[in-house]
Amino acid sequence: MTNLENGLSGDKTDLMQRTDVFNANKYIEPPAKNFLSFVLDEFKDMTKVIPMASDVLSLVFGIKCRGLKQEKQFQEHSNESSNTRVEVVRDGRRQTISTSDIVVGDVVCLKIGDQVPADGLFVDGHSLKVDESSMTGESDHIEVCSENPFLLSGTKVIDGYGRMMVASETPLQARLNRLTSFIGKVGLLVAALVLLILMVRHFTGHTQDKAGHREFTSGKTKPGDVIKAVVHIVSTTVTIAVVAIPEGLPLAGTLTLTYSLKHMMGDNSMVRKLSACETMGSATTICTDKTGTLTMNEMRVTEFWMGKEQVSVDASRKMAASILEVLLQGIGLNTTGTVQKRPSVSVPEILGSPTEKAILSWGVLELGMTMDELKQEWEIIQVEAFNSEKKRSMVAVRRRGEQEATEMILALCSDYYSQNGMMNVMNDEGRSEFRTTIKNMADKSLRCIAFAYKKINGSLAQNHGRVQEDGLTLLGVRNAVASCRSAGANIKMITGDNMHTARAIALECGILNPDKDLEEEAIVEGAQFRNYSPEQRMAAIEKIQVMARSSPFDKLLMVQCLKQKGHVVAVTGDGTNDTPALKEADIGLFMGIKGTEVAKESSDIVILDDNFASVVTLLRWGRCVYYNIQKFIQFQLTLNVAALIINLVAVVSSGEVPFTAVQLLWVNLIMDTLGVLAFATERPTNNLMRKPPIGRSEPLINRVMLRNLTSQALYQVVVLLTLQFKGSSIFRMDEKVKDTIIFNCFVLCLVFNVFNARKLEEKNVFEGIHKNKLLLWIVSMTIFLQVVMVEFLKRFANTHRLGWGQWGACIGLAALSWPIGWLFKCIPISG
Repeated sequence: MTNLENGLSGDKTDLMQRTDVFNANKYIEPPAKNFLSFVLDEFKDMTKVIPMASDVLSLVFGIKCRGLKQEKQFQEHSNESSNTRVEVVRDGRRQTISTSDIVVGDVVCLKIGDQVPADGLFVDGHSLKVDESSMTGESDHIEVCSENPFLLSGTKVIDGYGRMMVASETPLQARLNRLTSFIGKVGLLVAALVLLILMVRHFTGHTQDKAGHREFTSGKTKPGDVIKAVVHIVSTTVTIAVVAIPEGLPLAGTLTLTYSLKHMMGDNSMVRKLSACETMGSATTICTDKTGTLTMNEMRVTEFWMGKEQVSVDASRKMAASILEVLLQGIGLNTTGTVQKRPSVSVPEILGSPTEKAILSWGVLELGMTMDELKQEWEIIQVEAFNSEKKRSMVAVRRRGEQEATEMILALCSDYYSQNGMMNVMNDEGRSEFRTTIKNMADKSLRCIAFAYKKINGSLAQNHGRVQEDGLTLLGVRNAVASCRSAGANIKMITGDNMHTARAIALECGILNPDKDLEEEAIVEGAQFRNYSPEQRMAAIEKIQVMARSSPFDKLLMVQCLKQKGHVVAVTGDGTNDTPALKEADIGLFMGIKGTEVAKESSDIVILDDNFASVVTLLRWGRCVYYNIQKFIQFQLTLNVAALIINLVAVVSSGEVPFTAVQLLWVNLIMDTLGVLAFATERPTNNLMRKPPIGRSEPLINRVMLRNLTSQALYQVVVLLTLQFKGSSIFRMDEKVKDTIIFNCFVLCLVFNVFNARKLEEKNVFEGIHKNKLLLWIVSMTIFLQVVMVEFLKRFANTHRLGWGQWGACIGLAALSWPIGWLFKCIPISG
């Protein structure tokens, strides 16, 4: 634990332990690696040293998936400086240490000019502001406080001072490695126990040779015979350890992800971080933009109001000349868009944001605006660009035109023009009527743009017209939203539009239910959410479905609150202002067509078609990855448990292991490598979208898997131990044939169990089997190789040829695993 006042104790043992657990806080700069270096790295893994003979294929796949090319490219990057020093609090006093010596739990002191040395949490301080532009692309300085306590490694302190505590997190892939390590340790323990029992039995004279004589007699047995017997015992126990260690589990995760990434590209999704694909299956909340995500971001002007009068868009040229002149100046000069005339095309090419394109198109095509003449006639003196805080753009020429959010323009106006050019005083009654008009248009999903102007010489005349744009062409997202909700992933829409527009779009998309979600708690404005106390925000966050008039900070704040509530949050975005939320979210989804590079660099997955429906596909693949790994874990553990119990019981009871070293290595080879490929290539099904999200802390091995693997392992143990002790009398055969049948039955039981493991809960394990041709090929190849092993490699595998009846008995016993699996799946599992 870290004392936030005194920091770490400074005890060397504690510091070394933290360094061992969380690694040193420095960039490891290994020398350039060649192919041989990767092979040697694999042999450093103790779970690979023991089963060397069975890991040839695993090494090939592992080297390929770790990316030799990526390692070489990494060496080309510039070296990180290792001389940076920071102040930390240890043993109640400040100490200056190297950033590479920082450990998780350290309390670091920060001041102006410091670079944040590691990810961490705010402890205390005053006016602490950091520049996160290098990480998020946001130029605004971020104030760090108890409400926003996260500090990112590599950011710079711009103002104030404070203290932070270094934190750390681990990816989901590490869970597989921990599981592998745990099972491997159990296997090694069993192997050590078997070694002890065999040694004791041998040296106490309880073992016999083929002739029935004692193998060891003190003082009489030759040293060569003793060494030979010990080598045989050691090789047997090492082989048991080989089968016990599920070295295929880390490979299963990598291959499943690699296969999924390839097919996700075909579904218009490019994964930039492997862990995001895993995490997507756990998403419980998706925070999405409106423009460019739920909509196609295409607009056109449909309504135009002059004062209190609605003017037909087609008849808008009939307004007073003086008003038309000012309006065209606001359209043509107060914009970042361009109008380009092409020689061979009569319609000019209009470029800019969707809003600008719509207004410029209306000005050029309906109002007869000539962009070139305007720019020649008017000189632009000063420009104030539109941003999410001011919600207005301004340009100063000989006159000044302003473009603001409609409600803000309304508050600034003291007069308005009618269609005939007459100026009218803006009184309270008129202002109320305008607000009603704004609300009515917003209810139609229309975005409101207001134009106003003011003479620089001080004479006041303000024009308050309204140019309306249609409510953006909605994509087919209603079904996508429904699919996400049925999968347990809630959708929250975050937009800069006003409440009425946001409500209309949310209703049309199905994010709001008109019968349930129209109360005030379901829709809030960003300022309202921002001004909540932390307790109020946490209480309201579950009810909020739509946030209107939001800023980038509001979006970030919502993501942080959802994560504190325990949600796994996915965020969609395309603009630079979405970058902080994309970075903070568990999964950042970037809209790839019209998005910015800064936002892309902060994202985890790129949606290539900018279609929200692709999020459903991501959910399906994310869950598919997780469930495919679970299928292989169930299959692998069935093998491990059955093999360990069979060998342990046989050794304790008779002192003999039913399988030879070659046979066990063969089982390990085909099941750990070919089995991985069989499960890694399973495609997602619709049933995955009817399951709840996978929780952050949900164990990899759940109760359903325990039920399934227990039933199959128990059946295999019963069958094989029965054959071990009663097989000779049942089938009237010699020991060598009996051992071959045990080996053959074990392999065939594992092959048939591949089909059982395909479906964790569904009883029909053959549903969709024809779609996975690789699985069928692997099963067929495994059976073919098993036939070769038994019938043609007798000396190598220590087997005996079997007759048709014996093969039929082996297949029949193995096939019984299907109805047994079906019966056990009828047992309900709570939760």
